[in-house]
Amino acid sequence: MNHGISVLFRAIPLLMGAVSAALGGWVVAHSSGPSARVAGLTLIFLAAVCLCLFATVATVVRQLIGRFTAVDRLGYPLFGFAVAGVAIGYGLRLLTENRRPPPDFVAGSVVLGLGLVCVCVSSVAAVATRFTLIGENAALPDGSPPRSPAPFRPATARALVALPVLAAAVAAAWATVLLANGGGGDSDGRFTAGHLVVDLAIVCTALIGLVVSLLRQIRNTYTRRDRMWWLVPAAVLGAMDITGGLVVVTLNPRPAQLATGYVQIGLGLICWTVLGAVLLLALVWRRAAPSAHHVPLIPVGTTLLCLFMSAFLFESADPDVIVAARVLVGLGAVCFALFAVLSVLESGTAGRD
Repeated sequence: MNHGISVLFRAIPLLMGAVSAALGGWVVAHSSGPSARVAGLTLIFLAAVCLCLFATVATVVRQLIGRFTAVDRLGYPLFGFAVAGVAIGYGLRLLTENRRPPPDFVAGSVVLGLGLVCVCVSSVAAVATRFTLIGENAALPDGSPPRSPAPFRPATARALVALPVLAAAVAAAWATVLLANGGGGDSDGRFTAGHLVVDLAIVCTALIGLVVSLLRQIRNTYTRRDRMWWLVPAAVLGAMDITGGLVVVTLNPRPAQLATGYVQIGLGLICWTVLGAVLLLALVWRRAAPSAHHVPLIPVGTTLLCLFMSAFLFESADPDVIVAARVLVGLGAVCFALFAVLSVLESGTAGRD
């Protein structure tokens, strides 16, 4: 990877974050109605996810161009976790303020969920600080013993996996509370918040597979069973997201809840984009896989789907789905930021094909 391409890959998530944040800020400042605040804050904190993806891309790229330092090893993951902390803190602030209106309740729940997604992405960045060891391990014969000494201590490895697991569990628990206490209606925003947080928990769960796949390849404990073990759950969870969204869109008689279904579909596309990264790692591990070069096209496709859905919803001029049209722009930005992640992962593994 040359320096110019490395700069481009690092610029992509920053640019996508800027687009999402700028649109979110414009919606909050210039649009009226309760949905505007929800859409605006969601877009702003989707930019936080893009910043965490930048930390992941920069962590890998700096290693590939031979400029990775001790400051980078600590700085990029810490930056990601700091962004996650800001998102979680702001979400909790919205949820705990007095005389909270329903839009702030929905926005607070979604921002909290996005903060938990940021924790998972930052965990990927923390694991990726030893990314170049994957190439060294893959060059060893199949069945070779684990690295000694291991690049991460056992306690550190367990903590790196526990963080996204905890994030997914917290999101799932909060979604359960929301749906158990009002998921049938939406007068207080619990239907919308509950369904969206469920889908954010699913995204967190998909990211667990990416963290574990990277960690096991870095520690040289990745097995043939792992090739499929982490792919199937991510594929199924993404399908659940999309199917759930389609059910809401096609069967729910309440027009105000249509936006929830479309956003669920967008979150399912993000889940499948994460699946692409897990698939890439599985394809190139100790075998030639020419098809791996095409895997980075997955986020290109999901990005276009998000933007096409957004355009059609804007064109419909239906006030019930305008919030989904806006949020889908941010979801498309996250998908394209994931394109940079998949591209640098493919670039770092291409020499083994």
